[in-house]
Amino acid sequence: MSTTESSTAVYHELKLDKDVRVPLRDGSHLVADVFRPAGAGRFPTVMTLGPYSKDIHFRDWNPSYPYDQLPERGPYMHWESVNPEWWVPQGYVVLRVDGRGTGKSPGQVRGLSEDEARDYYDAIEWAAEQPYSNGRIAVMGISYFAMNAWRVAALQPPHLAAIVPWEGAVDTYREATRHGGIYSSGFLRMWSSNLRSHEGKGSETKEGKEPRPAPPPEPLGFVPPELFDARIWHVPELAKIQVPLLSAGNWGGYALHLRGNVEGYLGAGSSLKCLQIHSGDHIGPFYSLEGRLHQKRFLDHCLLGVDTGITREPPIRLAIRRSQDRYEWRYEHEWPIARTRWTGYFLDASRSSIGPEATKAECSASYTAEVDAPRERACATFSTRPFSEETELTGPVKLKLWVSSSDDDADLFAILRKLDSDGNEVTFQGSINPGIPVACGWLRVSHRKLDPDRSTPYRPFHTHDEIQKVKPGEIVPVEIEIWPTSVVCEPGERLVLEVAAHDEPRTAPFLHDDPRDRVYAREITLHTGGRYDSHVLLPVIPGRG
Repeated sequence: MSTTESSTAVYHELKLDKDVRVPLRDGSHLVADVFRPAGAGRFPTVMTLGPYSKDIHFRDWNPSYPYDQLPERGPYMHWESVNPEWWVPQGYVVLRVDGRGTGKSPGQVRGLSEDEARDYYDAIEWAAEQPYSNGRIAVMGISYFAMNAWRVAALQPPHLAAIVPWEGAVDTYREATRHGGIYSSGFLRMWSSNLRSHEGKGSETKEGKEPRPAPPPEPLGFVPPELFDARIWHVPELAKIQVPLLSAGNWGGYALHLRGNVEGYLGAGSSLKCLQIHSGDHIGPFYSLEGRLHQKRFLDHCLLGVDTGITREPPIRLAIRRSQDRYEWRYEHEWPIARTRWTGYFLDASRSSIGPEATKAECSASYTAEVDAPRERACATFSTRPFSEETELTGPVKLKLWVSSSDDDADLFAILRKLDSDGNEVTFQGSINPGIPVACGWLRVSHRKLDPDRSTPYRPFHTHDEIQKVKPGEIVPVEIEIWPTSVVCEPGERLVLEVAAHDEPRTAPFLHDDPRDRVYAREITLHTGGRYDSHVLLPVIPGRG
């Protein structure tokens, strides 16, 4: 028996086709595992292609993640990709492809490049031609697999029918490597080290050949170029994405992925596109039953033509956060939310405050970026008054500062915090760590140049194509993009803005502390009041009442 029938559904037994060759246009090939329904029929396919060997189990890929706490487990679990034991019984093919130079696929790794996207294109078209395929292919996975989804969709493979980039960056310069122009090396070092530790594993062939030896690690002295270069970063042309799209971001994913999920949703040319921003860690929401049912509802519509109702509801689904574990789902029609009251909260250095009324008196606050300075001397802090009524902030945030430096440059770190009525910080779940603040943003002063065509009143877009140093003591305006957020401040609670010389430590490993790149000015001064309209533009959301 290949299927089990009931009055409402047919459940399929799983058949595994191991180490299948996937031909490529240049005469080479990739190696894949195909998990498919055992019986006759044609089924939709969910696939991934990337640098994580298909033969390494989830538990072994990242031992630091509590695998035993995952919502689903099993012998075929693979890091950041779907579980065939859940999808195949419901009539889906799951296809895992080792990218070039990964696992059992020959060649050199082509990570997040146009070449890798072309390989993916070929793999999609091959998958659509298989006798068990209904010709409709979806690309879905977390992180790297999501980043690859943006890239291959922009190439428009004829048989690609949908993508679900789950927590996946679009622009690896702005969203992963150089936030605001400042090199973020902590996560990249950790990720690269883990990847290298697995090189060669899973590469034994059916003929029993020895696995490929791991390549030597990259030189420790490598620092990526400071200015943006399209030939290096391979940002996909989002407008060329035409297939249905479900972009799933995580409020706790700032410094990696969150911005890309929003930008990808906004920029895609798809006529059917949905945006979800959830709360939780980087892995759990994808594998949760709620997450799987949401994914399947979308894919049933796109790959099977089932009317699941998704076209008759608002396209945006947001987790509106109150604290680490308190949030409510809400649907919206647009991003940013149309009813947003963009409210400027002006900095007042004389009172260390921010509020809706600008002060006429000019004042300043200074702090140091010296490496060994205690944190209280390495930041300037500004607080609202306690809110008198419940106040929701959901959307992008912009911080405008007038700033001067004792040197010819400065690195600026903007941190938004929420304090309860007793003055204790209310923290939130991050993609990796618990206990992170509301939101963060970053900017190197010499990278302050804006692209006027891509900037909006609430979201500055920096070109990162020119270094504009300042004269010591020269006062210049800068606009800092604070990544999107959602938080409800209850009566008696306050919002605090911290402008600092260093990262919030709890956001590790997404830190900007590489001594070869960091700018450590002796003194940074913020100017407020009068001519200096330093302010944070907040997305205040009124009730629908």
